[in-house]
Amino acid sequence: MAIQTPQAPQAVLGSLADDLATTCLALARRFWAGATMWCTAPAWPQHAHHVAVEFVHPVIMGKRALPAVAITDPDPVSALRTLARQGDVMVAVANADDRQVAAAMRRARAWGLETVWIGAGPRPDPGAADHVLWLADEDPGRAPHVGSFVLIYHLLWELVHVCFEHPGLLRAQDECTDEVCITCSDEGHLGEVVAIGPSSEATVRTATGPALIDTTLVAPVELGDLVLIHAGTAIELVEGVRV
Repeated sequence: MAIQTPQAPQAVLGSLADDLATTCLALARRFWAGATMWCTAPAWPQHAHHVAVEFVHPVIMGKRALPAVAITDPDPVSALRTLARQGDVMVAVANADDRQVAAAMRRARAWGLETVWIGAGPRPDPGAADHVLWLADEDPGRAPHVGSFVLIYHLLWELVHVCFEHPGLLRAQDECTDEVCITCSDEGHLGEVVAIGPSSEATVRTATGPALIDTTLVAPVELGDLVLIHAGTAIELVEGVRV
C-alpha cells in the first residue's frame, strides 16, 4: 500500500500567505480589544470545535487563552443574533455553497463582527466575508478530511500570538477625520430590523449600534429583515436573507 507523504505548508497554502498575515493582524486587534470568537461549520461541526479549542487552549507556556466558542446550531444566524456582540469575530469553515453560512456572513456586517471564511473549491462572491482564506485548487469534498483546513486555522492561532508579541501593531488605527456629508455621500450600510415603530419607523441593529430609520421606501418591513441604509433611510431590502 502506498503511503502518502504529507505536503509541506508552502505546498498546501500557496498564495495564502498575504491573506493569512492580514487576517491574523485583524484578529489580534479584535482580541486585544476584548472580542470573542464565534466558530461555525454547519456541515462539519468538528471543525467548529477544533477552531475554538485552538484559540481557547494555551498549549504553549506563556500564551494567553483567547475567548472562542463553537456554534453547533445548524442555523448559525439564530444563535449568533443573540450571542454575538459588536466587535466580536466570526470564523466559518464551509464551502461557498453553504447558504446558512452565507446568510450569517451577510448579517455579521450589520452586527459589527469581523468575519473569516475558510473553504475550498469555488470561491464565495467578492465581499462575502472580511477575510477569505481559500484553497481554490483543492477538492471541496476532500479538503475537510485531509488536514488542509486544520493547517490554516493552526497557523491563524500561531500568527495571532506572533502579533501579540508586537504591541505596537495592536493599537487602534487612526480614524478618518475628513468631514463627509451624510446627505450626498455614497456610503450605505446594513441594518437588521429589530423593532417596528409607528408609521414608517423601525429600529435596526447596525455595526455601530442601534439606530432609528425611516422605512418608507421599502415598506412593509418585518422583524429580521436586512436593509441597506443611507442617510437614516432604508433604501433597499436585501433579498434572500429574511429569517
